[in-house]
Amino acid sequence: MLSPEDVQKVATLARLKLSEEELEQIGHQLGEILDYVAVLDEVDVSEVEPMAHVADVFNAFRADETRVSLPREESLSNAPKTDGKYFLVPQILENA
Repeated sequence: MLSPEDVQKVATLARLKLSEEELEQIGHQLGEILDYVAVLDEVDVSEVEPMAHVADVFNAFRADETRVSLPREESLSNAPKTDGKYFLVPQILENA
């Protein structure tokens, strides 16, 4: 079981303001979670090779090759507003 000070520290880090009753309740729940996680310490992993991912990961990026892009007129053809050169969008920042 966690001390009330430990629970308060975690609550502060999480930017939570808890009442005394909530501190006690959360402390009990966190204690149960930590007890459950402690079960993992009992698992024998001596034969398991350390890994960064569960599945085999490979570089899925394609080669960086230049190719012809969409013509400007065609890319702007479905835009609600355009000046013929750029997309026109509503201003969302003041004084920008």
